[in-house]
Amino acid sequence: MPHVRRLRQASRAMLLSRMVALLAACWLGGTSRAQGGNPQWSDEDVAFFEKQIRPLLVRRCLSCHGENKQESGLRLDAREHALKGGESGPAIVEGKPDESLLIEAVRYESLEMPPEQRLSESEVRVLEEWIRRGVPWPNGPHASLRRSRGHDFTPAERSYWAFQPVRAWPVPPVRNPSWCRNAIDRFVLARLESEGLAPAPPADRRTLIRRVYFDVIGLPPGPEEIKAFLLDPADEDVAYERMVDRLLASPHFGERMAQMWLDLVRFAESDGYRADAFRTSAWRYRDYVVSAFNSDKPYDRFVMEQLAGDELAPDDPDVRIATTFLRLGVYESNQRDARFHWKLIVDELTDVIGETFLGLSMGCARCHDHKFDPILRKDYYRLRACFAPLLFDDDTPVASADEIADHRQKLEQWERQTAKLQAQLAQIEDPILRSLEQFQVAQFPEDVQAIYAKPESQRNWLERQLAYLVHRQVLDRRADIPKKLKGNKKKEWEDLRKKLDASRPPPLPRMMTVRDAGGAATATQIPGTETVVEPGPLSILDSAPFSVQSPKTAPNSTGRRLALARWLTDPENPLPARVIVNRIWQLYFGKGIVQTPNEFGRMGQPPSHPRLLDYLAWHLVRGDQPWRLKQLHRMILLSSTYRQSTFHPNAPQNLQRDPENRWLWHAATRRLSAEQLRDLLWSATGRLDRRIGGLSVSGTLPRRSIYVRRMRNSPDPLLAVFDAPAGFVSVGTRDRTTTPLQTLLMWNSESIWKIAERVAQRVVAEGWQTPEEQVDRVCQLLWQRPAPKVWKDQAVAYLRSQTSGEEADLSSEKTRFQRLTDVCHIAMNANACLYLD
Repeated sequence: MPHVRRLRQASRAMLLSRMVALLAACWLGGTSRAQGGNPQWSDEDVAFFEKQIRPLLVRRCLSCHGENKQESGLRLDAREHALKGGESGPAIVEGKPDESLLIEAVRYESLEMPPEQRLSESEVRVLEEWIRRGVPWPNGPHASLRRSRGHDFTPAERSYWAFQPVRAWPVPPVRNPSWCRNAIDRFVLARLESEGLAPAPPADRRTLIRRVYFDVIGLPPGPEEIKAFLLDPADEDVAYERMVDRLLASPHFGERMAQMWLDLVRFAESDGYRADAFRTSAWRYRDYVVSAFNSDKPYDRFVMEQLAGDELAPDDPDVRIATTFLRLGVYESNQRDARFHWKLIVDELTDVIGETFLGLSMGCARCHDHKFDPILRKDYYRLRACFAPLLFDDDTPVASADEIADHRQKLEQWERQTAKLQAQLAQIEDPILRSLEQFQVAQFPEDVQAIYAKPESQRNWLERQLAYLVHRQVLDRRADIPKKLKGNKKKEWEDLRKKLDASRPPPLPRMMTVRDAGGAATATQIPGTETVVEPGPLSILDSAPFSVQSPKTAPNSTGRRLALARWLTDPENPLPARVIVNRIWQLYFGKGIVQTPNEFGRMGQPPSHPRLLDYLAWHLVRGDQPWRLKQLHRMILLSSTYRQSTFHPNAPQNLQRDPENRWLWHAATRRLSAEQLRDLLWSATGRLDRRIGGLSVSGTLPRRSIYVRRMRNSPDPLLAVFDAPAGFVSVGTRDRTTTPLQTLLMWNSESIWKIAERVAQRVVAEGWQTPEEQVDRVCQLLWQRPAPKVWKDQAVAYLRSQTSGEEADLSSEKTRFQRLTDVCHIAMNANACLYLD
C-alpha cells in the first residue's frame, strides 16, 4: 500500500516540522536575553538549569538534535545553534508557559511531544518553571548542552557506546514470536534470526531444576524437591514460575548474590601481605550484603550506604556497617612509610570504585591521561578527592543509641568503683606504654613523627590520616606489656588485670567503619603539577565538580562521599545501571552481555546485545520498581533464552557461525564455582549447616562456603584450588582453570575422602540396602539425576564383586562400606557432579 506509506511519511514530516518549531522556541528567549551574548543569570537560575533542565534536555532531545544528528536541521546542544532554529519559528513566550506552544505540546494538548514517550508531570512542571524564569541558559550562547569538558575529546570518544545515555529501545519484531516469553527473548531471537541461527530446544525439567537451584541459591535441589517438580501436574510455565518465585524468596538467595558482590569489593577477613591478621568484625559487612540482597534493597540505596552510610544515618549501626566496604583494602601492619601507605590505600580504593560501579579501569589515569579511553588524569584525582577526608574508625559500637548510653553509664559506675585498682595498674603500665610508644613512633620518618606529636586540633586531614596509621601500630605494641614484666611485678599486674576484667561491663561489639577526618582541608593536587582539583565525575560525562555540602544528618562530614554516591546512582549516569545489569546477566549465562564486566572501555569487549543491555538497564532504573534487582533476576530466569538446553540439533553448523555462542543459541555448560562445589559435597552428606549469617568458621566445618574464613594468604585449599579469589583485587569474572592440582586434591585430599565416607554413611543410615538402590541414591545426592546405565552397571558390579587378598580379612560389611565410599568418591569426581548443564 504505497499511498499509505506516503501518507505516513508526510505526517511524519509535518510532525517533525512542528516539533522543530516548538523545540527551537525553547532557546528563542526575548531580545533582551538573546542579544547579550553571555547573559548573567542569577545563581538560583543557574542551579535550577544545572539540576533540572540540562539533564532533561540531554535525555529527551539530543539523540535527535545533537552533535551527531540534527533532524529537520535543528541542533540543540548549544544556545548558539538553538537560536538559529530549524524549519519553523518560535513556540515559546518568555515568562509565560501557558501561552507557549512547547508546553501545550508536552502536555499532549495538541502535538504529542516527545512522540515516543510522554514526559512525566514533574518534568512538565520543570519546563514550565524554566519558561517562567525567562529560559535561563548559563555560560553564554556557545556553551554546549553536554558541557565544555576542558578537553578536546574526539567525536569517537564522545560517541563511544558506554558513555551514551541509556535508551528504552523498542522491543524488536521476530519471525517466531511463539518462542518468546518476554522482551529478553525478542532481543535475543532477533539477533539469532539475523545471523541465520535458531535457539536450542528447552531443557528438560530435571536439568532445569538443578540449573536454577545452583544459579539462584547456590545449592543443589534435594531429592524430594526434584520429585515434586517432576511430578507437578501444573502447566510447564506455571510449575517453573512457582519454583523461581520460591527460590527468589529464599534466604539463601542473598548468600548466592553476596558471593558475586564480595568478589567485586575484594572482601577478605585478613589484612593481607605478610602479617595477614584476622579482621574479627569483617563478617558483619558480609552479613549486611546478604541481608541487602534478600530484602531486595534498591541498588541505589545499597551503593549509597556503602560509600556514605555514616553521612546518611550516623546513628544506625545497620547502615554504618555498610561503610566497611571502604575498609576492605589491604593493610600492612609493619609499613613505616606512612605517606606511601596511605596513598596506596586511597589509590586502591579509587581503582575499586571505578571497576565496581563504573565498569572502568581507572588505574592508568593515575599517572597520565588514559591511552585508550576518554579518562583524564584530572578525572582520576577528582574521584580520588572524594576520599581526601576519609579516616578509618575502629571504635564504632554495633549498638543503638540507648544501648550505648546504658553501657556508658555502667562503665562510668565501674570506673568509680575500681578507681583505686586502676591507679595501681596505671603505675605499672604507664611507664611501659610510654616506652613502647616512643620506640614504635621512632620507626617512622621524622616528618611523620612530628605530625604524630602535634595536638589533634592542629592537624589537617592528611596529618590525621598519617597519625592514625602510626597510632594503630602503637596500639599493637600493647600486647608486649607482659614481655616487659618479671617476677612479683608481673604477678601483681596479672592479678590487677584479672580483678578489673572480672567486674568490667562486657564491651559492646565494634565494627570497622569510617568517618571524615575533620580539621583543616587538605587539597587534592595532581602529583608533579600545581593543579588542584575538587571532587567531581568523569569529564566525558560532566565537567562540573560535584556540589558538595555537609549533610544535615552528619554536619561534621564534608559530604564528598555522599556527593559521589549520588552521582553514581543518578539515573542520568549511563554506566552504573548497565554495569550491574551486566553482572547479573553473567551470573545466569556464565558471561555478560559485555564479557569484560570490570572493563567497559575500549580495552574490553563490546556488548553482544547492546540494545538488550540498555533495555534492561532502563527498566531497572525507570520501571515500576526503580533499582529493585529481583525483578531483573525474575525476568531473566523466566525467559526462554535462559531455559534453553545445552544441546542443539544443529550444533556442528552453528559452531561454524558462532563458535563462542555469542548470540546465545544454546545454554552454556558451566563448571560449578568453588563455593557451589563445596556446598554440594557437604549437602550430599546431609550435614550442611544452612544457618544464615554469623561468625566465620574454619573450612573443616560444614557451614556454607560463604561463611568460611577468607584469609588472603592462607585460604581454604578447596576454595583456592577451584579459583575462589584471594581478595587482593576486584574480580568481575572468576578464572575457570583446569589444573592437575584440582584433580590431585579431589582424588587424594583427606578432607575429600572424609566427605565421601560421610555420603556413604548417609546412604546406609537411610536404609538403602541393595547395590542398585545405593548407587541410585549416591547419584541423586551428588548429580541430582539417575546414573547412566553403563555407569550404574559398573558401580553395582563393583559393589557385588567378591573380596580377595587383604580385603578377605575384613568383615564383609566393612568391605561393602569401603566400596560404597569408593563409589561416592568416584561420583564426586565425575563431570556430572562438577558441571552444570
